[in-house]
Amino acid sequence: MTDTVAQSTVANAKAPPDTMAWDSGLRRLMMIYLPLGCFVLILLFPFYWMAITSFKPNAELMNYRDNNPFWISSPTLAHIKHLLFNTAYPQWLKTTMLVAIGSTTLSLIASTLAAYAIERLRFRGSPYVGLGIYLAYLVPPSILFIPLATVVVQFGLFDSPLALILVYPTFLVPFCTWLLIGYFKSIPYELEECALVDGATRLQILRRITLPLAVPGLISAGIFSFTLSWNEFIYALAFIQSGANKTVPVAILTELVTGDVYQWGALMAGSLLGSLPVAIFYSLFVDYYVSSLTGAVKE
Repeated sequence: MTDTVAQSTVANAKAPPDTMAWDSGLRRLMMIYLPLGCFVLILLFPFYWMAITSFKPNAELMNYRDNNPFWISSPTLAHIKHLLFNTAYPQWLKTTMLVAIGSTTLSLIASTLAAYAIERLRFRGSPYVGLGIYLAYLVPPSILFIPLATVVVQFGLFDSPLALILVYPTFLVPFCTWLLIGYFKSIPYELEECALVDGATRLQILRRITLPLAVPGLISAGIFSFTLSWNEFIYALAFIQSGANKTVPVAILTELVTGDVYQWGALMAGSLLGSLPVAIFYSLFVDYYVSSLTGAVKE
C-alpha cells in the first residue's frame, strides 16, 4: 500500500500542471507561429496582389467601390492573352534569360579564378586585393552607367544583349569573388599540398579538388548572379533602345505604359510571369544547396 501511494505521488509530481502546458502553448503561439504568420503574409501578399490583378477584368480594376479589391468576381485571361500574343513578351523573356545565363556564367568563371588566386596563391598584398575587389561592388550603378555607356558605344554594342552580358559582371564579379574567397578558405589547404606532392598542377587541383568541395559557394554565387542579372534595371534601360531587345523589367514598364495610361492587368501579369523563372531556379537548386552545406569538409 505504501509503495502504491509513493508511486502515485511521484507520477503526480512528474506531471506538469495544466497552467504550465497552457502557458507553454501560448508562448509558442506568440513567439513562433504569430511572427511566422506575419512574415509569410507580408512576403506573399505582393504575389497574391499581382495574381488577382492579372485575372481581374478592367471593369473590376477600375471600380473598387462596387467590387472587392482583394477578390475576383469574374476572372478572365484577357490580360495574359494580350501580354503573350499582342506584345513581344516572349521575346523579352528569351532575351532576359539569355542575358542572365550569359552574365552568370562569365561572372562565375572570373570570380572562381580570382578567388582561388587571392586565397591559395598567397602573393604579397592578396588580402588588400580581395578587399579592393569587394569595395568595387559598393560603387552604385547610377555612377558607373555613364562611362560604361561610352565604352559600349565605342565597341558598337549599343542596343545589343551582348552589351548587358559583358557589363553585368562589373557588379557581379566583386561580390561573387568575395563570397568564394570565404568558401575556399574553409577547404583544408593540406588537401592541395598532397596533390602538389603527387605532381598535380594548380588547374588540376582547382578542377578536381577545390571546385567539387566548394559547390555550396558556387551555387550561392550562381543564385545571386542570376537573380541580380534577371532584375537589373538601370543598365538595361540605358543600353537597350529597341523594343525587341529589352529585358522584362524594362519592357513591362516602358512598353505597357503609354503616357498616363497604365495597363495594370498586363503589367501585373508580366511581373508575375517574370518572377516564375527565378522561383523555379531557386526550387531546382535548394535541395542540392542544403545537402552541400550539410556535407561540409572535415579536416
